[in-house]
Amino acid sequence: MESIQAIKQRFGIIGNDPKLNRAIEKAIQVSPTDISVLVTGESGVGKESIPKIIHQLSHRKHGKYIAVNCGAIPEGTIDSELFGHEKGAFTGATATRSGYFEVADGGTIFLDEVGELPLTTQVRLLRVLENGEFIKVGSSKVQKTDVRIVAATNVNMFEAIKKEKFREDLYYRLSTIEINLPALRERKEDIHLLFRKFASDFAIKYKMPTVKLVDEAVNLLIKYRWNGNIRQLRNVAEQVSVLEHNRTISAVTIQNYLPNAGRNLPAVVNTTKSESDFSSEREILYKVLFDMKADLNDLKKLTMELMKNGSAKEVQKENEHLIEKIYGDNKDDDYEDPIEELGVLAIPEHTDNIDNTDQNSTEIEDKYHFAEEIEEEETLSLHDKELELIKKSLDRHSGKRKLAASELGISERTLYRKIKQYDL
Repeated sequence: MESIQAIKQRFGIIGNDPKLNRAIEKAIQVSPTDISVLVTGESGVGKESIPKIIHQLSHRKHGKYIAVNCGAIPEGTIDSELFGHEKGAFTGATATRSGYFEVADGGTIFLDEVGELPLTTQVRLLRVLENGEFIKVGSSKVQKTDVRIVAATNVNMFEAIKKEKFREDLYYRLSTIEINLPALRERKEDIHLLFRKFASDFAIKYKMPTVKLVDEAVNLLIKYRWNGNIRQLRNVAEQVSVLEHNRTISAVTIQNYLPNAGRNLPAVVNTTKSESDFSSEREILYKVLFDMKADLNDLKKLTMELMKNGSAKEVQKENEHLIEKIYGDNKDDDYEDPIEELGVLAIPEHTDNIDNTDQNSTEIEDKYHFAEEIEEEETLSLHDKELELIKKSLDRHSGKRKLAASELGISERTLYRKIKQYDL
């Protein structure tokens, strides 16, 4: 059995990453058998090398090796390509044609992008995997074939199965042995090795000196995400080799060939909302509304206490916890006296001593009920009274807001806001 290093040299594989070595080791171990193999990994990681290794190290190495890109064949003709067709089976079928499974009898078929196969073709492929039988398009004759199938895909097979785009039974038949190739971003130590190999190849191909990277440029390559993996790195090496006159490449120069280099890429967000998401949002909205209702009740309670006791500062002090709940703990420059915000402008700081007699209590209750009736039935008249008081105070003090605010018992800031509100 050949060593991993010998296999790398034979098939032109560059890199010493442990995950890459493990993938090659699994390919070497499984090659003498006829077990179906599924190669997984992102697009551009070099999945096509694994089936070549498996075929060349197997007893089928003298048979046919056919690589089929399932995603590149139209859905209407893929059955004919894989299994063949009889003459007259469909429009344009002027002669009988042998499919890949018939031609590769005794050899290996590599089905690249197997996740793109139509469901009807998947059923036919499952039959080949189970008993080696297939039927040509337009025929009723069952034929036998002895092929080894190695498949590859860059899609998440479990997601495809969940969305009913791929048959679960076919997946388990294909993935008897699964070999995963790591993405280039996971092989950071191999990135510079690969770039140097590609740069050397292109220097020979285009008959020009080999480009070399400074340390900063190497660090930039290592930190880059490489969504296109080895294929993208090869393209960058070719572009730099052809376009750059200076053969020593700086970080600034190499950055021009890397899309979005040095920028924060946008996160992928799932914009689809499930029914549970809407239910959670509805519950949050209800909670906010109930909290607002509780705050309004606290504000009403504060107003009632103010109208009963008649001392603004005393009520404010006694109900400090309610004020903090409604207005928050931070009293910055935008903070305004909550007592002033109640809409009652002229409240005396101190009132005459009131005896606790039934008559005085009755008078206070009558005043309270009268004020409540005004608030509920004559809201507009309160607005007019407030406007009238502001106008009289401003006229009395010749438009001096500080004196008028002092007389009205509100801050100058509140008076200025109300002047602006009423367009005085």
